[in-house]
Amino acid sequence: MYNFTYFKEKDQQVILDLLKEYPFAFLTGSTLAGEQVATQIPVLYEERNGELFLQGHIMRKTDHHKAFLENPNALLVFTGPGAYVSASWYSNPQMGSTWNYMSVHVNGKMKFMTDEELEQFMRKFTLHFEGGNTASETIYDNLPETYVHKMMQAIVGFEIKADNIQNVFKLSQNRDEKSYLNIISKLEQQGGAAALVAMEMKKRKETLFPPGVEWDESTFDS
Repeated sequence: MYNFTYFKEKDQQVILDLLKEYPFAFLTGSTLAGEQVATQIPVLYEERNGELFLQGHIMRKTDHHKAFLENPNALLVFTGPGAYVSASWYSNPQMGSTWNYMSVHVNGKMKFMTDEELEQFMRKFTLHFEGGNTASETIYDNLPETYVHKMMQAIVGFEIKADNIQNVFKLSQNRDEKSYLNIISKLEQQGGAAALVAMEMKKRKETLFPPGVEWDESTFDS
């Protein structure tokens, strides 16, 4: 992971907000023999007694299911929007261009759910993504019993206790104010994911460049 202190988000709620807003995560692990496995799945989180737990489900008898049965060590990677940042937008363009992005890595051990736990999770999971609409025909409790029985046999639920959480919110915090504002302007012009990165940068402007405080380039690495 890109380990520079000025690219680290210190507000726990901001980190949790990213997990909630971008729940489609990379789940990675390996077999005991070292064979890497990965899949992309939607994941929900909940806090219990001050600890963070990530929950989801995967297909049974897949490579990742078999790997986690052997080796429960898991890594979940959540990513927000990202965008290319051209060095031509800097006050001093004589350096390499870069990429702005937000990412949260969660390490922990995978624990598979019992059938009863999976049933409760699927109720919560389907209702969450249907926006709490209990009248939706696709939430767990409104699906045909024959379909639910077949579906539940094909999946396995899991929970991962977050033993370690790391993040990178790389948003041009090491650039001077003139460059920073120009980057925001250029990203906004592009729209899409780039505009979302610009919005995140705007949130941090006052903290990065407080009035009356001179910006000090020497506090940042190249």
